[in-house]
Amino acid sequence: MDNKKDLRIRSKVISEGVNRVPNRAMLRAVGFTDADFKKPMIGVASTWSEVTPCNMHINELALQAKEGIKNHGGAPLIFNTITVSDGISMGHDGMRFSLPSREAIADSIEIVTNAERFDGLVAVGGCDKNTPACLMAIGRMNLPAVYVYGGTIQPGNLEGKKVDIVSAFEAVGQYHDGKVTDEELHKVECSACPGPGACGGMYTANTMASAAEALGISLPGSSSTPAISSNKALECKEAGKRVINLLEQGIYPRDIMTKKAFENAITVVMALGGSTNAFLHLLAIAHSVQVDLTVDDFERIRVKVPHIADLKPSGKYAMQDLNSIGGVPGVMKLLLEEGLLHGDCITVTGKTLAENLSEIEPLQENQTIIRPFNNPLKPNGPLVVLKGNLAPEGAVAKMSGLKRLSFSGPARVFNSEEEATQSIIKDEIRKGDVLVIRYAGPKGGPGMPEMLSVTAMIVGKGLGGEVALITDGRFSGGSHGFVVGHVTPEAQVGGPIALLEEGDIITINSETQEIKFDISSQDLEVRRHNWIKPPLQFSSGVLAKYARLVSSASKGAVTDLDI
Repeated sequence: MDNKKDLRIRSKVISEGVNRVPNRAMLRAVGFTDADFKKPMIGVASTWSEVTPCNMHINELALQAKEGIKNHGGAPLIFNTITVSDGISMGHDGMRFSLPSREAIADSIEIVTNAERFDGLVAVGGCDKNTPACLMAIGRMNLPAVYVYGGTIQPGNLEGKKVDIVSAFEAVGQYHDGKVTDEELHKVECSACPGPGACGGMYTANTMASAAEALGISLPGSSSTPAISSNKALECKEAGKRVINLLEQGIYPRDIMTKKAFENAITVVMALGGSTNAFLHLLAIAHSVQVDLTVDDFERIRVKVPHIADLKPSGKYAMQDLNSIGGVPGVMKLLLEEGLLHGDCITVTGKTLAENLSEIEPLQENQTIIRPFNNPLKPNGPLVVLKGNLAPEGAVAKMSGLKRLSFSGPARVFNSEEEATQSIIKDEIRKGDVLVIRYAGPKGGPGMPEMLSVTAMIVGKGLGGEVALITDGRFSGGSHGFVVGHVTPEAQVGGPIALLEEGDIITINSETQEIKFDISSQDLEVRRHNWIKPPLQFSSGVLAKYARLVSSASKGAVTDLDI
């Protein structure tokens, strides 16, 4: 390396000097040679796990990334972190642990990478929390890094019809409504998930993968490549090469994930009709790179960006379908041509976003997945920020696929998801009701559980769009219908949602961006005075620690906020 730049920006404290003989002895046991100690040490963070199809193939992808690093002058080491399957943890107490897993994943990557003094990182993720967690860790450490998404799952096939995991959740509601037999329900169960990859619509995993590509921290095209595609392995090898290039060029994550890059990510999420979880995760990632991002930035961008992607859950198509016509890069090329993206943002390729997209073919002609700008699904983004006396700090509604833009009705108030579920099963919820599930926020849940089981059951019962649901919890990217989540302040800290009473008239209006209930300021103060704060649900363990540390959803539900 005499004539080359020394890329050991941190590992040199291990690879040189007499005092580090014991350190190097440990590394020789795992295969390091004299030559390896002259190379930059690159960590490969693998989220491989057998607990979910989203991550069941990632071990092989991590090996491909390791090979790419080795072939381009690095000394790679794979390490693992956890994942939680949102689909499996949904609808029961396991969902409390889903959002906290994001912090555990980010923390563990940060811990290993810093303890081992790696010079750079390739992170490979799959399920919903993997992408934001990896990006949060990358942002905190600010070491040259590339993120690789494990890819989307193939649609299942049931008697010639495409099905996916949301089909399974909705089939449960249909079963309880007598529309589906035991045998038919079992067929859905056996067909929905045919192999590896993350849930196939524009749900949270694909939403955040698309956002990562728009941020410039993953390779062009990687967010829409299917998990089983041979291109996914090639992307991992390329990521290994790119992380070495980033070290050579001195390009760091905070050079890439700037405020303008986050605006690009929000633009892509709005155009694709992505998950409401993008609010939580992009706010948290921005916090990790010290970018000032707020829910108001989402609304500022939303009004300028049309919803053009006819993707599930509210549309017809899956991520694999989008990939077949040009993928996320094709959509981004279209958005750039319309002046909606910042083309000058630097990316992990070492080139700007505009330079990357100049090499991309436009979307196929005569396709029906991405609508033209003169005929969008909606003239602006479907993820709407609402504020009012029910959510002074904001709430998030997903309005894609809905004909009605406002809803007003009596509150049906529940203090848990299970209570609400039983009420739906017993046909106690009627058209026009506003279902309220509270004490489900980051602190109150704790863990801000998703409500996919409830929303799918509402749809399965034939009440989709006829019943509104609001919560201080959150929704799966697979949820659709008239749903409002992330109500802040949450009930656990005495937010107005804690003061709602059965029968209060709630009004939700996406045009005026209001969410309010009919009560005088005097009566509201009386209720606030009489409200008794409940104790946290857990006094020990990870959920107790999480509930004590976690911030509001309006700040990304992070656990390292300055106090």
